[in-house]
Amino acid sequence: MSFDSVSGRLVREAVQEGDEVRAGDIIMELDATDNKIAMARVNAQIAQIEAQRDALLVQKRELAMRIDASEYMKVTAIVNTLADPETFLYQDRAIAVVFFQQGLEEDRFTGTENHIGVFYDNTNVAQTAEIKEAMNELAALDNAAANGDMGSTNDGIDGGIQIADRNLFSPNASTSNGMALGFLFFFGSMFYTFATIGMIPRLRLTGELDTILRTGTPWDLILRTLPYGALLIVSFTVGLAVLRIWGDLIFTGHLVNFVFVQIFYVFVLGMVTTLTGWTAANPGVTASRMILIIPGGFIFGGVTGPLGHFADWVVAVSHVWPLTWQFHFTRDIITRGADFMGYAPTFGAFLIYVAVIGILYTLRFYSAKKELMARETEEHAHKGAKLAVEEAV
Repeated sequence: MSFDSVSGRLVREAVQEGDEVRAGDIIMELDATDNKIAMARVNAQIAQIEAQRDALLVQKRELAMRIDASEYMKVTAIVNTLADPETFLYQDRAIAVVFFQQGLEEDRFTGTENHIGVFYDNTNVAQTAEIKEAMNELAALDNAAANGDMGSTNDGIDGGIQIADRNLFSPNASTSNGMALGFLFFFGSMFYTFATIGMIPRLRLTGELDTILRTGTPWDLILRTLPYGALLIVSFTVGLAVLRIWGDLIFTGHLVNFVFVQIFYVFVLGMVTTLTGWTAANPGVTASRMILIIPGGFIFGGVTGPLGHFADWVVAVSHVWPLTWQFHFTRDIITRGADFMGYAPTFGAFLIYVAVIGILYTLRFYSAKKELMARETEEHAHKGAKLAVEEAV
């Protein structure tokens, strides 16, 4: 018989070597005091670890509240598990990710220096500059409090913190990934709009529009914009190559993802431009309407200024312009290197936008067709009445 798994001080030995025993007989009695002491120590250690964990969570919440109180920052989510910081920066969901190291609370109360990691989305240098300044100021105030500065609300903490930051995506602040890329898509979309916005008035002047309305579908009009769209995609690709070879463009994504998204972009942009110019009397009039399509997305799409500088409702409304979606995709695919799953939520929302524009386009087409049918019916009736009058005379 082995007693390797049993511990304790022997109090009484009930049998001797050679005695006959039966099932249920007491062989020996052990004092469990040592075991109870050991278990109490283990439970105390567990309680201490849990208390440190709870204190760390409290400290994290306090720091998060102080970050959220800054005029330059707003906490959008708190995650208590390890995660890749890049995933929180896709789709422009966040500008920075703050990482609290394990043992932060213990180090702070023992006076040991500890670092708070901050990962910045460097796709727009202007938006990270203010956050860097605010985070450094927060660390300075917290460390001042550790030295007894009564101006701080954290006077009980003895340790200090240091900010360890890292710039993700374009760490060298590439100019080609900023304004140069923005101007490439802005002017390319402008030329595309200039070529397609007068399409409906041109077809109306030549009489082709009536023929399409009588026997065709909205696809017959949309297909006419696709050659221009193909040229636009080629021009974008060539422009990216130029910026990559002779500039400092950082293209971290996959070209297939970029071209895939561009197919949908030129498709919906063609519908928006032809819808905007539909009612124009002649192609020349449509040029003045270009301002309704492209500049809004350029101004509010995150190229000329950080999205955080705009009110939430302004950012939401900016998605009526196709170029805003274009900038979302190019930041994720080109600069951040996201795969399909990285930009899938944005792409799903974009498909809803495409569907809405498609519905409006279809309604406009069949409304024009109904107007044409009504006008031709009226003309036939007028001609019939005129012929009847002439015969009566």
